[in-house]
Amino acid sequence: MKKKLYQYTIELTNGPLTSNLLQRFARSSGSRSLIPNYVRTYKINLNDIEEEIGAFPTLHDFFIRKLRAGSRPQANSHLISPVDGKVEIAGRIHEDSSFLVKGQQYSLAELLGSVELAERYAQGDYAVLYLSPANYHRIHSPMDGNVKRQFVLGRKSYPVNQSGLLYGKSPISGNHRLITELETASGNVLMVKVGAMFVNSIELTNTSGSWKKGEEVGYFSFGSTVVLFFEPNCFRFTDNIMSGEPIKVGEALANML
Repeated sequence: MKKKLYQYTIELTNGPLTSNLLQRFARSSGSRSLIPNYVRTYKINLNDIEEEIGAFPTLHDFFIRKLRAGSRPQANSHLISPVDGKVEIAGRIHEDSSFLVKGQQYSLAELLGSVELAERYAQGDYAVLYLSPANYHRIHSPMDGNVKRQFVLGRKSYPVNQSGLLYGKSPISGNHRLITELETASGNVLMVKVGAMFVNSIELTNTSGSWKKGEEVGYFSFGSTVVLFFEPNCFRFTDNIMSGEPIKVGEALANML
């Protein structure tokens, strides 16, 4: 009953009108006054930020803030975290290309819109990285690679926070998402960028066919999730990767087998 009520409540407000209103307000000059309260509420570390807090003209500009040089050093591992966030779960993709998040079983084929593509990643590994509203929201390349394919699926965006993952209507495979497949020297990696909380804004800042480890490739305009999928027998998670643990851009995520 609780799950149905949550889904119904979210569905009532999850449409183009709500999304447009949120985006318009966040990009308006009137939203600027909310920045100091936003910083206090989410306990954001201002020492990491490239500009002074007073330099941001809107809440949206603050939300997609850049970090000062050197604040996210790169680990020596083959594959690094592409975002600041929390490791929601890291595990093995099942033989039938399904995976589990917060008790919900997801079909990789539904997430990717392709049975053939999903089958190639069956029995590989995956990691779900959740970004809260407090996190830095720019996305970086996890390693060197060539963009083999890139496509968009889904139209609506349900919350991907704790409640959303528990009670939402398949928030990972049903949400608006931008999917990138990277072809690397160690094996292929799928990077699924999932929109959240009604604002379907995942912006690419690197539209080239080649990504370099650690470089910025895009940003989210609201709290979001990145899910990484690895082909079988290519990568192994580093020892620090545990569910519930925070992680930052550039920190070690996996090494080549």
